[in-house]
Amino acid sequence: MEPLAHKMRPRTLDEVIGQAHLVGKNGVIRRMVENRRLSSLILYGDPGTGKTTIALAACADLGFPCHTFNASTDNKATLKEIIDFARLQPETVIIVDEIHRMKKDIQDYLLPFVERGDLILIGITTVNPYHSVNPAIRSRTLIYKLRELTEEDLRVAFNRALANLDKELKFSPDAENYLIGMAGGEIRSLINMVEAAAFASRAGEEITLDLAKSIVLRPAVHIDKSDDNYYDTLSGLHKSIRGSDPDAALHYLAKLLTAEDFLPLVRRLYCICYEDISLANPAMGPKVRAACEAALELGMPEARLPLASIVVDMALSPKSNSTYKAIETAMKDIAEGRSGPLPLHLKNIGSFDPRQTPYKYPHDYPGSWVDQQYLPDAIRDRKYYFPKDSSKYEEALGERYRAIENAKKKNKQNDR
Repeated sequence: MEPLAHKMRPRTLDEVIGQAHLVGKNGVIRRMVENRRLSSLILYGDPGTGKTTIALAACADLGFPCHTFNASTDNKATLKEIIDFARLQPETVIIVDEIHRMKKDIQDYLLPFVERGDLILIGITTVNPYHSVNPAIRSRTLIYKLRELTEEDLRVAFNRALANLDKELKFSPDAENYLIGMAGGEIRSLINMVEAAAFASRAGEEITLDLAKSIVLRPAVHIDKSDDNYYDTLSGLHKSIRGSDPDAALHYLAKLLTAEDFLPLVRRLYCICYEDISLANPAMGPKVRAACEAALELGMPEARLPLASIVVDMALSPKSNSTYKAIETAMKDIAEGRSGPLPLHLKNIGSFDPRQTPYKYPHDYPGSWVDQQYLPDAIRDRKYYFPKDSSKYEEALGERYRAIENAKKKNKQNDR
């Protein structure tokens, strides 16, 4: 029996749902098809947004012969067969799935034929090709990103699925909304859910919310650490904590936990702690470490408990990026050559240079501080750290910092 999702796969660009910027009335791929020309392309975006569908539909509308090649599983012999065919048949298209996984020897074999126009390449990937695809391939293709499907797009797909079923099926509005929400923006998943509901329902039975929940128990969350979606979600978590929104932070944490790969998550939490909280709440560092270590020891599902606790704590903590900005500025100075030799009195070994002044040991002076130069001569007055007053702790550091600066100014005035 043919699966409903396969039966419904669009055969022409007119049947494609969404992606108007590519296949709509003024879409670039639509214009190419109308002009009976097709450039080599890379299509990238989330699973289920229509990448392979658009490639196949464009070939069908043009009447161009097309072959599919999986960069993960197919070998060079398969590619050679396709190229041999293309030499005899102009305007042959090769659709390369998971193009970011293409091995170098296969790339080297394929690229001359693409460059000469012996065949048209359409690469398919869920990973940003600007980061993952060989520059030699990128330079020979146009790159287009597919957009996330809207709720309206998914509703169109839902109604089409109902129309293509072998039996009449009715959903309550709540059940329909539930399935659309559980599809995770993927048409194929939504169609599969509708088909499952048809298989599980009795004749004349309405699919209620409770019945829909019993059929579809888990959302179609696509969160693989090799995909852009994973790192986009990490970014959402980071920005939500920085923005002091614990609800959004918990949402993205829950999504990340479905991948059950804690190491990238743990690294990001450490980073957030020292980038965005830092001196506003120094106790947060050990707390984050303790929570992350507990999560790694517990594993899922219990790992969600310490991680949820620390994410809320981080989101509602006072924030300061003063040390982040300070080290960024210092690193920029080094990269741009703004530095110089250490003052002689800071070097480990004394020299016989008559200009060398003795090093003053701060603990020998009141308050464990003495005025002496530490920065190189070329940048002796450079300032990197600018305290924030977002917490009492950093406010106290700022007071000491300003007191030291004032003491330096006073000493300069007395020396004049």
